[in-house]
Amino acid sequence: MNASFNLFRKSLVAGVLTTLTLLAMTPQRAAAADEITVAYFLEWPMPFQYAKVEGIYEKELGVDIKWVAFDTGTAMSAAMASGDVQIAVSQGVPPFVVAASAGQDLQVVDVAVSYAENDNCVVAEALEIDKSNAKELEGKKVGVPKGTAAHYGFLKQMSHFGVNINSMEIVDMAPPDGAAAFAQGNLDMVCGWGGALRRMKEHGNILLTGAEKEKLGILVFDVTSVPASFAAEEGELLSKFLKVTADANAMWNSGKNTNKMLPVIAKDSGMDEKATADTMATFVFPSVKEQLSGKWLGGGAQEFMLGVANVFKDAGSIDSARSTYEDAVNPIPLNDAAGM
Repeated sequence: MNASFNLFRKSLVAGVLTTLTLLAMTPQRAAAADEITVAYFLEWPMPFQYAKVEGIYEKELGVDIKWVAFDTGTAMSAAMASGDVQIAVSQGVPPFVVAASAGQDLQVVDVAVSYAENDNCVVAEALEIDKSNAKELEGKKVGVPKGTAAHYGFLKQMSHFGVNINSMEIVDMAPPDGAAAFAQGNLDMVCGWGGALRRMKEHGNILLTGAEKEKLGILVFDVTSVPASFAAEEGELLSKFLKVTADANAMWNSGKNTNKMLPVIAKDSGMDEKATADTMATFVFPSVKEQLSGKWLGGGAQEFMLGVANVFKDAGSIDSARSTYEDAVNPIPLNDAAGM
């Protein structure tokens, strides 16, 4: 194991320990009765943002909502650990698993979006490396946001191609930073999602398509996550939040409200309408019925989390995995939302 990977592993472990320290020193506090804080991503357009901008959440929940944008799902975990955030919308499964494996008491309460085509790694065009000669990535410099879906996909793809990651110089970088460094020629490969991924593709090529990744078992989906204490103490409020989200998804999925919703979502995402439409065309927003099925919260998500944890453990990125992630999924609030 080379020095750069040791440094990468130490950085990830340090982040996990920081989260655990926050848990030990700062009790997770329930949301105040009159306000909650919700985390989300910019350049990650989703139907819920229409309800966000239109004030529908506040109207239906009867509380003020502070919306805070984050760069990574790992930062969302830390914010929930400190009690600064009560709900994280569209947190990637890998960062959720990293936090849960470290002892943070988080719960998945819905499937926010599935997006195999919108999370990937890109190789610099000058290298002329594709899936036929991917072994040539050994020894190269890679920008990867640690503990995220992109990190998990990177590890799985390198394993598939037989690339020795210990030979690589792996740098922890948030996707916007990685995209900028890649454009400047400072990285051989970079991984990310959303708007950052689109910018990465301007300077390189992917190794596997979304469909090819899914055949390898690389599912890519985000969840809405909450501290378990919040779900227990504010169950009705949480169900109302999920109901508004589900209604917004249904509005978008119907195809009848695009002209009304798209401009609002684009502006709130910090994107133009074409980029927003192109991005959302690669997204799938499962219905509540689908989310509660065996494919997702009925068992599939829990099984996938265990697989993610074992991949991270085998790669030395986390120290240990849970024996099961069954208790990390709480379908009750979503089930209650379905009856509202």
